[in-house]
Amino acid sequence: MCRTQIRPARPDDEERIRRFLAGLSLHTQTLRFFTGVTAPAAPLVRALLAVDERRDALVVTSEEGEIIGHAMSYRGGCADVEIAVVVTDAWQGRGLGPELIAELLLRASVKGAKTVGMDVLGENRRVLRLIRRLWPRATMKVSSGSVEVTARIDEAGLFAEQGSGSTPLTV
Repeated sequence: MCRTQIRPARPDDEERIRRFLAGLSLHTQTLRFFTGVTAPAAPLVRALLAVDERRDALVVTSEEGEIIGHAMSYRGGCADVEIAVVVTDAWQGRGLGPELIAELLLRASVKGAKTVGMDVLGENRRVLRLIRRLWPRATMKVSSGSVEVTARIDEAGLFAEQGSGSTPLTV
């Protein structure tokens, strides 16, 4: 398998993020954004790269430097930090999503976050099963076709400490 690198998103990633988003299948785009984003608008691209005191963004890059995964967190809302993750179709099922989540939660917990929240499309059964495995006591509230998930970050420590792609989120 090719080597990958997780790193903070940077403003100069704009064109790579645009290519990444356009390269996602419509199904993957819909599971992440609840709609298709085949021609990503500049405000969306900038929002995905924004890093400040409330927002964090990470990317996974391939050996060639192309973005193959993206994760972001936002402080506030229903939990201390809300997260969203997407991995390009060809790289799904290889543990990149769980690695991104682990890194995001580590970074958020260092800043004091104790709870994590996420909105998952109700049809995204794979992710919902994985969340149940990772956070068995997570609160899940169904609303308008999506599932609002809230969990304690410290419950996720078991996979963050493993340091491998073989995490509870790996299928």
